[in-house]
Parts: sequence; C-alpha cells; structure tokens
Amino acid sequence: MHRDARDFPPGHLRVSDVERDKALSELTDAFQAGRIARDEFDERSTQILTARTGQELTAVLADLPLDRADAKHTLMKPAHRVIAVRTTMGASAVAAVSLAAVSLATALSYAPQTLAEREFAQKVAEKVLAQHGISVPVPLPASPGFDWVGTITPAIIAMLLIGLIIALHKSRADRL
Repeated sequence: MHRDARDFPPGHLRVSDVERDKALSELTDAFQAGRIARDEFDERSTQILTARTGQELTAVLADLPLDRADAKHTLMKPAHRVIAVRTTMGASAVAAVSLAAVSLATALSYAPQTLAEREFAQKVAEKVLAQHGISVPVPLPASPGFDWVGTITPAIIAMLLIGLIIALHKSRADRL
C-alpha cells in the first residue's frame, strides 16, 4: 500500500486527531467487513489512538486493503430498503387501525351505571361472600367514569403511527 493513498503524513511527521479518527474509521470498516477479529480490532485501535506519526498509522493499516468495496456490500441494498419501508408502513397501518378501533370501542362503551344497578351489585357480592361463610360489609361499587386513559392512549399511539407512515412515505418520495 502507498502511504500517499491513505493521505497520512509521510514518515515521522506528526499526525492529528482528525487523521487518527480517519484511520480508526478505516479499521472499523475492516472489522465490520470481517477482515479482522475483535481482539485484533481492540489491539489495533489502541495502536491508532496512541500513534504519533504517519508511519505508525500506516503500519497499523498496512495489511488492510484501501478500497472499502467489501465493507459497502454489508449495507442494505436499495431493493431491500424499499421492502423494509413498505413492510414498516403496512405494519404501522394495521396497528394504527387496530388502535383506533380500540379507542373508538372504549369511547362508545361508556354507559353510566344507575344507583339501582350499583346497589344490586353490592347485594350480590354480599350474598356470595355469605355463602362462603364470610360476613364482611361490601362497600357500594364506585360509579365508573369515562375511561380517558383507555380511550386517549390508543388514539395517540395510532396518530403517532400515522405520522410515521407519512414520514416514511415522504422520505421515499424524496428519494425518487
């Protein structure tokens, strides 16, 4: 490998933090491509971070190819990216519709109980306990109020999913 190709200072000229970062990035690409093992990556990254000269940086990377073509093959291909985006959009749409239905059903299922219904529930509970030999006074059941959490939480999540679908659709349209 030519030292000039990596653009590090030649010989014993000092290197900067930017050049160390560039060398570390190249080493990371080689690790991700499977060219070096984890322990070797750890050892070489320490050498890069402590390197003072261009010669020291070049020596650490000398046996690694300069081109990063193999490392780029690990990136997601455009066709796979389209499939992943469409799958995410479809799953988000199904989840948003389901959550919206849950929210609507919860909102429509609110029916306030009358005092007579609550007293009847109290008597039934006391009779069931008495049949088992338990004589504890059962308090009057509370009148259920509107279930705000059960209604609004799924609605908010559904709206966030719709926002995700819109954002994915917009980013996909911008790439075309």
